[in-house]
Amino acid sequence: MRLARVDAGRGPAPYDLGVLRASRLPRRWYARDALVVARALIGCLVVRERGSAGAPLVSRVVETEAYRGPKDLACHARAGLTRRTRALMGEEGHAYVFFVYGMHECFNVTCRGEGMGHAVLIRAGEPTSGLDPGARLDGPGRFARAMGLSRSLDGDDLTRPPVYVCPREGRPRIEVTARVGVAYAGAWADRPWRFLDARSAHVSRPPRNAIGR
Repeated sequence: MRLARVDAGRGPAPYDLGVLRASRLPRRWYARDALVVARALIGCLVVRERGSAGAPLVSRVVETEAYRGPKDLACHARAGLTRRTRALMGEEGHAYVFFVYGMHECFNVTCRGEGMGHAVLIRAGEPTSGLDPGARLDGPGRFARAMGLSRSLDGDDLTRPPVYVCPREGRPRIEVTARVGVAYAGAWADRPWRFLDARSAHVSRPPRNAIGR
């Protein structure tokens, strides 16, 4: 699928906002296991509309991690329904944004269904439109910061503006590794639940120990 762009004269042309809105993914797309959604998100576009502040920010997803509910000891859902996990435990197709290490906000999309606690962390993206070409989106904190995805958006519906996801363009070469930074989860840390575009220079960590495709 190709999303139309508006001729800007110089530099990368911005996407047509009307076309972006018309192509956003429906809720049923998110109503699947986090492993399925995490793989499917690679190559998709995350759109952050800014209203009168300017053209929307658009980035291409190049790295994700799946988190699969209360039994997954690396997933926040292990704590059950709390004030922090309300969005995570809610309906699929919503934003779950949390704060970590006292400095980073991390953007996730909820999936599978209400009460399941499945979510996908967006670990990295490529600046595509509205962002400085040299902007760094490699790492969940950098991605959320560059895209303006703060905790004020926790629980927002991703099937409508200001934040939504559009289908991928083309077929990325996806590789799979263990998740990053979850050693505290014991054996769950070794699950091959991190997905990345092997051709992208914007992933947070290179796929040196890829498990599969």
